Amino acid sequence: MKRFGDFTAVDGIDLEVAPGEAFGFLGPNGAGKSSTMRMVACVSLPSAGELRILGLDPVKDGPRIRSRLGVCPQLDNLDPDLTVRENLTTYARYFGISRAQAREKAQEMLEFAQLTDKASSKVEPLSGGMKRRLTIARAMINDPDLVLLDEPTTGLDPQARHLLWERLFRLKQRGKTLVLTTHYMDEAEQLCDRLVVMDGGRIVAEGSPRDLIAEYSSPEVVELRFGDEALSGFVGKLGGVGDRVDVLPDRILLYAKDGDAAVSEVHRRELVPSSVLVRRSSLEDVFLHLTGRTLVD
Repeated sequence: MKRFGDFTAVDGIDLEVAPGEAFGFLGPNGAGKSSTMRMVACVSLPSAGELRILGLDPVKDGPRIRSRLGVCPQLDNLDPDLTVRENLTTYARYFGISRAQAREKAQEMLEFAQLTDKASSKVEPLSGGMKRRLTIARAMINDPDLVLLDEPTTGLDPQARHLLWERLFRLKQRGKTLVLTTHYMDEAEQLCDRLVVMDGGRIVAEGSPRDLIAEYSSPEVVELRFGDEALSGFVGKLGGVGDRVDVLPDRILLYAKDGDAAVSEVHRRELVPSSVLVRRSSLEDVFLHLTGRTLVD
């Protein structure tokens, strides 16, 4: 549990992350994800309850835990006055790594992040994707057992995101335990073995992406658009088609076991949508079903 005065940011969550697992926190803004990550990173102590990280108590063993953590913050905090290589070697020294070992480890991380040809460059000219890869490489310089990643691909273009996913997958192959927060549902499906959805400081769902989709959504979703017509007038006419009907500003979503059968039923009822899309249900459908569609600032 984490409180800030009268405000409870994290309200008695209960979870366990296994070694070598890629575990995700999903939730709208203010759900408690960042507060939870700060407690796991040993920069904010819990207000109540029991927390163990790598089998250690952060109240008593904060420095020992931090020496075994790799942290990739939401915003890159690289040193602009240093070169790419120096950002790695200087950070390595904070962990008591010798200069020779720091140079060796930095070279290994440059190759891992595909930044070898940028080793002598300053940080500022790098692209957003390169800076993000450098931040993750820096988080790995102490060969951590647990890597914390806060919104690792926010603001990156699709190509950079996919390259970063591949790098994170390689970390998992090395046996690293990954704990991440993300707003990208496809990222969570791609990277996470298991995840929790948080809302209001509590866990509202937990499981693998596949299990969560099976429990909280349907196998397929039909997206119906009706041009400029008011969508509210179609809701009653779609009763019984599929498992659930969800109205968005520009389209209606039908959740069904068989999307094609649902479309056939729509046409049988003499409804004529301007466009129809049948797709598989996604983690985003689960997320919006559990946390709502209202914008949270």
